[in-house]
Amino acid sequence: MHPDLKAVVEVQQLDLEVAELTKLTDSLPKEIQTLQAQLDNFINSHEERKKRVAANLKERKDLEGDIKATQDKISRHRDQLYQVKTNDQYKALLKEIEGEEASIRKVEDKILEKMIESEEIQKLVEEAAAKLEGEKARVAEEIKKLENERQKDIGECERLKARRKEVAATLSEEVLELYERIRTYRKPPAVAEVRNGLCTACNIQLRPQVYNEIRTSETVMVCENCSRIQYYAGPPAEDPALDGGDGTRVSMS
Repeated sequence: MHPDLKAVVEVQQLDLEVAELTKLTDSLPKEIQTLQAQLDNFINSHEERKKRVAANLKERKDLEGDIKATQDKISRHRDQLYQVKTNDQYKALLKEIEGEEASIRKVEDKILEKMIESEEIQKLVEEAAAKLEGEKARVAEEIKKLENERQKDIGECERLKARRKEVAATLSEEVLELYERIRTYRKPPAVAEVRNGLCTACNIQLRPQVYNEIRTSETVMVCENCSRIQYYAGPPAEDPALDGGDGTRVSMS
């Protein structure tokens, strides 16, 4: 295989690996933020439930205060029953007492509802409290693992970049410039394998002479359709005998 051809295939492979690692390292901070956000949401929900329990208790105490105030009214009205002078006044006080007693029953129902609600929330608070430390430890462990992976990937990325620089230095200036230009204006790959007479990048059938010359791997050639650098991966001995088509060669020595 032509030295430039072999080197440019390796350069592309290194570029692809660097791109993949860069994508991973760039995504890890977001994953860490997501984990931290999950823990923060868990803690916030836990604190919110604790506030609801406290608010529920205050509401019940306020309702109990309303009952005490209404009971005091009833007590005063009962005392007034012995002071009224007419039957109408007596009946009016009894009706007012009945209304106040009905009001107390409604408030007592509300207190019962609040007690049931408080028990349900308190159960969730206790369950969350039991899980909280475990969640903190789990998230801390996951974040540490992700950070370690990121540092490892960054180190590997630097190693690949160094190797890429080393291999690129062996390329002729013409081929390196061609490769970089294709990379700039084309989606990957910039270097496409030729297989079964087709350019695997654009799926166009190559002319027989061009295909034969690519299989020899003696020159750096580009696709007549998509202008990508082409290479043949398998040894010529595994392909059918080279035929002698009369197509025009597109090559770079």
